[in-house]
Amino acid sequence: MRAGNLFVISGPSGAGKGTLVARLLHEVPDAWVSVSVTTRLPREGEVDGIHYQFASGEEFQRLVNEDGLLEWATYGGNRYGTPRASVEEHIARGDQVILEIDVQGGFQVREKFPAAHLVFIEPPSLEELEKRLRGRGTETEEAVAARMETARVELSRKMEYDIRLVNDDLDVATAALVGYVNEQAEKTRG
Repeated sequence: MRAGNLFVISGPSGAGKGTLVARLLHEVPDAWVSVSVTTRLPREGEVDGIHYQFASGEEFQRLVNEDGLLEWATYGGNRYGTPRASVEEHIARGDQVILEIDVQGGFQVREKFPAAHLVFIEPPSLEELEKRLRGRGTETEEAVAARMETARVELSRKMEYDIRLVNDDLDVATAALVGYVNEQAEKTRG
C-alpha cells in the first residue's frame, strides 16, 4: 500500500487559505482535510465531526496527555488541536492529508512529522490583506488591528516554510498549490 503525504497550509487570516483548500479538494481526488477538535461550543449550523470534533475540556486534556494531538493551541479561551490518529490513518491509506492551521501549529507538526510539507499562503501585500479583512464586514477595528499584528508575526516566519505561494490571483495560486501537492504525491508513489 502506498503512503500518503501531510501538507500544512498556513498564512495570515484573509490570505485565502480556506478558499485554496476548498479548490484543492475539487482538484486532487485523494486529498483529505483533517477536522480539528475543539473545546468551544458549536455555532449554529455546525455539525460535530464535519466542521469540528467538539470535546469537553477533560476529553481534550486526555488527548494532550496521551499524545493524541499533532498540535494544539488555545485561542479566546478555547482549545483547538489536530487529532493524530485520523491523520496517521489517512496517510497510511495513501491520502494527501491537508491541515489548515496556524504557523505555530505548523512548527509543532513538523517536530512530530519531519516529512510534513509546509505551505505558506501569503497575500500580495499587507495593504491588500487589510482590505480583504475589512471587506468581510465581520471584523471590528480592534479585530482587524489584532489580525494585522498577527499577520506581521506570521509573515516574519514564512521563509521557514518549504514553499510560499502569493495569493494574488486565485486561479494561479490554486494551480500552484495543486501542482505542488500532486508533485509530492508522485514522489511518494515512486
